[in-house]
Amino acid sequence: MEWQGGRRSDNVDDAGRGGGGFGRPIAFGGGAIGIIGAILFYLLTGQMPFLSTGTQTQAPTQVRPQSQTAPRSAAEQEEREFVSVVLASTEDTWTAVLPQQARIQYQPPRLTTFQDGVQSACGMAESAMGPFYCPPDQRVYLDLGFFDQLNRMGAPGEFARAYVIAHEVGHHVQNLLGINQRVSQLRRSASKADSNALSVLTELQADCYAGVWAHHANANYKATDKGRIVQPSDIDSGLAAAASVGDDRLQRQARGYVSPESFTHGSSAQRVQWFKTGMQTGELRACDTFGKAGVRL
Repeated sequence: MEWQGGRRSDNVDDAGRGGGGFGRPIAFGGGAIGIIGAILFYLLTGQMPFLSTGTQTQAPTQVRPQSQTAPRSAAEQEEREFVSVVLASTEDTWTAVLPQQARIQYQPPRLTTFQDGVQSACGMAESAMGPFYCPPDQRVYLDLGFFDQLNRMGAPGEFARAYVIAHEVGHHVQNLLGINQRVSQLRRSASKADSNALSVLTELQADCYAGVWAHHANANYKATDKGRIVQPSDIDSGLAAAASVGDDRLQRQARGYVSPESFTHGSSAQRVQWFKTGMQTGELRACDTFGKAGVRL
């Protein structure tokens, strides 16, 4: 990726270690939506919490910036600059795309980095939950240590990390479009299997929206005079990242067998397919995972 020198977002803050206190843990209806969430939590703890896509009426959380007791290392500073540039690229993309394709104005989310755990409007989350988006406070939460986890899962590289950020921003786009709210209503009367299926469709659509960002970032956004922020060589890294967080792959690694009825994020093949759909078309309407499955929102 050619990101150095690109615009940095003003919507990034750092909650530091522990995220400013402890509260209700995120699990079973906490409202958070993540790229890997429950599955990664299962891998690390042996438990399978269910992350709801429902919304809360709770007031937005005020995240306290971290007070720095020691200067950041050069590597840490570069990671945060990378996150800020990628977030700025999503802002530029969706500010242009949403009015044109959905006739609504884009309101960017804030992105909070943290270590170990963080308090959000969706509850207290540990790093094991993976990156997530919280609809009530319209924030993306990211422990930068997850990038190391991506490497171990077979998805190294900068674009794999950018895909993670773009996926969570995709959940924010869903929130702005009212999709999260409609899915939440359907899930209130759904069986567990149907509720899981709705979660899969929600996650696959966020993958597709990440692809829409990649399409437009490649076409329109230049970080330096050397070229576009997204390079053709980056795409394989994004596809590898999508494949690495498929429910089937993670379940097989965790317990040696696959239970499709328990999927909450989609298989590796599905995640790759929908990311490619968004990337190839650049169109929101191409990302109707619900309609494709015969679900009316």
